[in-house]
Amino acid sequence: MLAEPHPAGAPLMPPRPLDYLYIAATIAFTVYGQLILKWRIAKLGPLPAEAFDKLKFLVSLLFDPAIFSGFAAAFLASLAWMAAMTRFELSHAYPFMSLNFVIVLLLSGWLLSEPLTLQRAAGVALIVAGTVVAARG
Repeated sequence: MLAEPHPAGAPLMPPRPLDYLYIAATIAFTVYGQLILKWRIAKLGPLPAEAFDKLKFLVSLLFDPAIFSGFAAAFLASLAWMAAMTRFELSHAYPFMSLNFVIVLLLSGWLLSEPLTLQRAAGVALIVAGTVVAARG
């Protein structure tokens, strides 16, 4: 039943400032995972054209330590998010996830030399503004 988020319908305790660390950890692990996957895959080259070679390439990625660390980060992000859900309403916490877009855009420009265009910067500005509005509501 979606109407009962906690046993016996108990309301959430008001979040403490340190509870936001759960959200921050979720964001940090998610961003790390995305950046490390892109960095490592870019180093390994393009996806082969032939079906069997594609499969072999993708399976080999699963055994790459850097790729594995990205998957581990995604798992840790899930654990941090579950902890956050014990302290926050979803409608309050989820807008913070949009900061993933902002941080990935900035760090991919800096670390991966991806272009930061005016359109992307404008989109990020809208995301930040929306996050601020949603977090205050």
